[in-house]
Amino acid sequence: MNADKIRADLIRLRDLIIEEREYAKAMDLTGMARILAEKEELLQTLGHAKLIDSANKSIAIQIRHENRRNAYLFKATLGWIRKTMEFFGQQSVTTTYSSNAGTVAASVNGRLLSGRV
Repeated sequence: MNADKIRADLIRLRDLIIEEREYAKAMDLTGMARILAEKEELLQTLGHAKLIDSANKSIAIQIRHENRRNAYLFKATLGWIRKTMEFFGQQSVTTTYSSNAGTVAASVNGRLLSGRV
């Protein structure tokens, strides 16, 4: 594989990673799926390249940086979704009061997402 082809593929990979982030921010799953397929093809092609020229190393560094940005975005979003699901999974009514002003466990399932109306 020649250096010009590797350079073109690396530049395209960098652009795809940036484009993937934009699709993720717009929550466009079809666009992300299209990008993922193209990225997989490029990675298979680039996997055959054993050495990268020193001229292409700056592009590889940019790819690593953009890929880490995407990873941080996806990790932060996943954490936000988990916290939201934990909040909605919590019981909204944990205790009630008895006639002598003591607390007793609630007999009602107070889950906000219980599946019941």
